[in-house]
Amino acid sequence: MNGLLTKRIDLKLDHCYEELKHLVEKKEKQLKRQYGVERDMRVLKNQLPDALPEAIDFDRDCIKIGSEKDLDPKDREPLFTLLKAAHPWRKGPFELFGIHIDTEWRSYIKWNRLKDHISPLKGRRVLDIGSSSGYYMFRMTPQAPEMVLGIEPYIRFYYQYLILQKYIQARNLFCIPAKLEELPPFKNYFHTVFCMGILYHRKSPIETLEQIHKSIQKKGELILETLIIDGEEDYVLSPHDRYAKMRNVFFIPTVKGLSSWLSRTGFSHIRCIDISPTTEGEQRKTEWVNTESLSDFLDPEDPSKTVEGYPAPVRAIFIADVK
Repeated sequence: MNGLLTKRIDLKLDHCYEELKHLVEKKEKQLKRQYGVERDMRVLKNQLPDALPEAIDFDRDCIKIGSEKDLDPKDREPLFTLLKAAHPWRKGPFELFGIHIDTEWRSYIKWNRLKDHISPLKGRRVLDIGSSSGYYMFRMTPQAPEMVLGIEPYIRFYYQYLILQKYIQARNLFCIPAKLEELPPFKNYFHTVFCMGILYHRKSPIETLEQIHKSIQKKGELILETLIIDGEEDYVLSPHDRYAKMRNVFFIPTVKGLSSWLSRTGFSHIRCIDISPTTEGEQRKTEWVNTESLSDFLDPEDPSKTVEGYPAPVRAIFIADVK
């Protein structure tokens, strides 16, 4: 399996290898036929200068890939220009040959909230749903997972991952520009699944959780981060039109409500390990983001509410097991 998975690898996927191979080939063909964003990002990626980082540090809040001395001085400005053209950079940050990519999200804040609560990833097969530029996948690397598969349907973010992988070349990381529902049935395959910032975008969250549960083997776990609303009861907010200017937010449950969803879809030992309001210390606009950010989504007169009048974003992290 080449192309989007970049190198041949035995994923122990006898039961769905052919289906996954077909999906990868299908996505490769789709990309080749696309224009606009995909064409622009492909051209951009092909223009990246060659460079070999002497060292890579995944254990930093800002992932460091090489240093300024690893890059030919004549390539510095072209690389900076190409990286800026790949915006918006949502998840990070990264330092690439001394160039600081100041992403919209300080994703290390979220990673630091959960990293000491999850099972060790050494030797595990991991799925990262909505992997974006691959920040969390790269943070997993020092733990030596057997493999990490990211799925990222947004082409711009997928290409950001490819840009970084050009220089990182992590052998056990792979990414497909696909949606969760396009994947073949990875029945009882993954040890750990990360689903972070995704569930509230799903029209059928119960079906999503059921699919995830089926993909995790016994004694495996789900790490789920999502929007919640305050309340002691088991209920859900369903925004009328938009939430924080997003059209694709469908259901925001209470902690008890989400715990019920997890229980009904077969998960056990459900625990909420963190509840944090989203602040501008974690999500904000930078020169690497050419779109609106958190401050634009909140009521300027009352930042405890969104511009639509709903409660401002609060996110919770859950960990749940498969028996």
